[in-house]
Amino acid sequence: MILAVAAVLYSASAFAQTDKPPMVGDKPLVQVKPKGAQAGTKAAATSTPAPKGKPQSIAARLQACLDLDDGTKDRLNCYDAVIAPTPKPKPAKAKGYADCRFFKEEDERLACFNGFAESIPKLPKT
Repeated sequence: MILAVAAVLYSASAFAQTDKPPMVGDKPLVQVKPKGAQAGTKAAATSTPAPKGKPQSIAARLQACLDLDDGTKDRLNCYDAVIAPTPKPKPAKAKGYADCRFFKEEDERLACFNGFAESIPKLPKT
């Protein structure tokens, strides 16, 4: 008797499965969105897709700036793209590359970034 009931329930559940997901009106019952993409937000509409490949570390991006000519605005712009400047009126002596963003003068900021970027051990290219 139990075997007959199990066979009936199993066959009924097999026939109830369909190729299409369950629908509520004309929309699927569950809509799963990727992380970070929310419908109706400005950020989702204006964001650009992430670059393909493995994301680079800050050290690798700072070392990439060393390929540009030394002492140029282009190199400073490259550093500023990695770490955005937030100048302070009287910044303390930089203890790390992140502290270089506090220098107001472009020449000081460039020299600071150069010093730290050149002292980073060369990373293997992959």
